[in-house]
Amino acid sequence: MLRLLKRFSSTLFLCASVSALAQPTSSSPVRVALIESLSGPFANTGEAVFRNLVWAAERVNARGGVKLPSGNRNLVIERYDNKGQNEEALAALRSAIDDGVTVIAQGNSSAIAAALIDAVNKHNQREPARRVLFLNYSAVDPALTNEKCSFWHFRFDAHADMRMAALMDVLKEDKSVKSIYLIGQDYSFGQAVLREARKQLTLQRPDVQIAGDELHAIGRVKDFIPYAVKIKASGAQAVMTGNWGNDLTLLIKAAKEVGYEGKFYTFYGNALGVPAALGEAGVGKVIAVAEWFANADGAASETFYQSFRQRFPRPQDDYMHMRMQLMVESLARGIEKAGTVETAAVASKMEGVSVSLAGFQATMRPTDHQLQQQLQVALMDRQGAPGTKFDVEGSGYGFRVIKTIPAARTQLPTTCAMVRP
Repeated sequence: MLRLLKRFSSTLFLCASVSALAQPTSSSPVRVALIESLSGPFANTGEAVFRNLVWAAERVNARGGVKLPSGNRNLVIERYDNKGQNEEALAALRSAIDDGVTVIAQGNSSAIAAALIDAVNKHNQREPARRVLFLNYSAVDPALTNEKCSFWHFRFDAHADMRMAALMDVLKEDKSVKSIYLIGQDYSFGQAVLREARKQLTLQRPDVQIAGDELHAIGRVKDFIPYAVKIKASGAQAVMTGNWGNDLTLLIKAAKEVGYEGKFYTFYGNALGVPAALGEAGVGKVIAVAEWFANADGAASETFYQSFRQRFPRPQDDYMHMRMQLMVESLARGIEKAGTVETAAVASKMEGVSVSLAGFQATMRPTDHQLQQQLQVALMDRQGAPGTKFDVEGSGYGFRVIKTIPAARTQLPTTCAMVRP
């Protein structure tokens, strides 16, 4: 009952937020089930995603909703808490299907994403009349669009190998780094990051020594001081990690506490508490990679970001990701091109779809359903420094872009053998 009330209240929140902007629709809304950590150690990441998807849906609804021959339909985001666990996510999927939802969204765990892909494949084969579409905004294990690829699954984030290649574009020119410490979360994504890091270091920086290489339990370590002590004692000039959420924040805090002064090459060091945790110690030392940063060049990009901050003005809500906006736009475009909400038809039209926002453009590759987009690498700096107009979460520190890698260069080959219905 509590879960139902939460979903009902979140739906009311979205509907109320767009009622003054959206035109009336002649049909029931298109419902998207967010299956994410909305409680537990990674609840902040789930809530951040929810805000992004709400804002993206509001933008679609403000222009009249998704346009269909039978009449325009609003988008609604509904919440299903997976508590960061595979079994809870599968239970949430079953609940969403029972509730009549045919589009699910998830991303903050590659292990959960893999379980959902398998479950969606089996469900869609058993019940073709109730097939489900899976939109993935952050689960970046490369396998998900390679050997585990699925016609029903679309990934809107650059996968781990793509992100690693972007970081290596910077690291290969950073001759101050002679040794590096690899650390990550012990599950499919974290393992993939460290595996690719070893491979790319061998290819591009064979002169760099790996001073440490270890995995830790995801979401269970409360004290990272022992890890930070080992990192400092190793003498490594840099750390490379794919950690996210509290596992990254606590690692960064521990490194600061023990006086570690090396650099951090990260996938997600630009948000959710990390800049505030590091403070001045992170200036010129924390490097992050993403498809877009708030301090990206261009008036359109700046206006787009400022409109998000106006919608969610609290500093702790400052977590806008372009890929989540593009994901919702791609869904709306796919439905409109299909002229129906039937799942297979929408999936077919999302293949090859190109979307653009605020000067940022991306295309969904039909071969493996991996979004092809630019990547940017940015360095932490003080707000107000050249290239750092905006800070992160009111911390006084932001990220200035030091390298932009165009989509044509971020593409990697795929081993996907897509099976279509």
